[in-house]
Amino acid sequence: MIKSLSRSGLLRSSLLRTGLLRTGAVALALSLPLASARAQAPAATPAAAPVAPETVVAKVNGAAITAGDLAIASEDPALSLPGVDDAQKKTLLVDYMIDLKVGSQAAEAAKIGDSPDFQRKLAYFKDKLLLDEYLEREAKKAATPEAAKALYDQTVKAMKPEEEVHARHILVESEDEAKKIAARIKAGEDFAKVAGEVSKDPGSKTEGGDLGWFTKERMVAPFAEAAFKMNPGQVSDPIKTQFGWHVIKLEEKRTKPVPTFAEMKEQVDQYITRKSQQDLILKLREGAKIERTAAAPAVAPAPPKTP
Repeated sequence: MIKSLSRSGLLRSSLLRTGLLRTGAVALALSLPLASARAQAPAATPAAAPVAPETVVAKVNGAAITAGDLAIASEDPALSLPGVDDAQKKTLLVDYMIDLKVGSQAAEAAKIGDSPDFQRKLAYFKDKLLLDEYLEREAKKAATPEAAKALYDQTVKAMKPEEEVHARHILVESEDEAKKIAARIKAGEDFAKVAGEVSKDPGSKTEGGDLGWFTKERMVAPFAEAAFKMNPGQVSDPIKTQFGWHVIKLEEKRTKPVPTFAEMKEQVDQYITRKSQQDLILKLREGAKIERTAAAPAVAPAPPKTP
């Protein structure tokens, strides 16, 4: 948290210095949302041609800041600048990196890096960065298009056909109200119109009571049992649930369509990535000599398995 605030604070300093946050009081400027910065930002300019990572973009007391340094900073979530065009973002990042370099040089001069606490922090973040980079590289090897398609095909093959229905409903508080509404509908009144007038369900009322497509387990039992026994076009008698009394109209029935590979690809890739990383860590643990000393916290017992 402290590090995120530190980075965003430096970025705010850069915003102030470059004139994106203009006000008579610094305290007020620091409280302005990023939207104010976007509103005063200059018009977007055409994107510049890519430059080599080693290209020097600034120097601070002789220490170079390169395009590669800016690229790394731009990936920091704490420095996210949604709505800011690339040219303006680069300017802000250069100013931020200058502030960062000035501050780090002052910290070096003050021997901040020599303290045992700092060395422990440095070792921790080095280990974390190394692990993150290693896991990311190894996951890319596992999450191939071929692996994703194979997992999709395997999953689809194991899926059982599932029925789903498209229904509307009207929700009221009493059985008498529900009976009167059912009678109106069966006498020929438009279901969607009546739902808009009297339904107590705010989520579907404005849609004419439309609940869209759903499978049986997505609805409470009395509602689902009634809806899945109905035929398309049929209107139910009043149905009671813990929410009140419902009048249901079944629009359509179908076997739930299998999602396409294109629709599932992002989820499949995420699953393969997470699983490959988890498997890799378990494999590394198995091959390592791990010793816990008496000073280590006791390992909590595994929770009992439910039958």
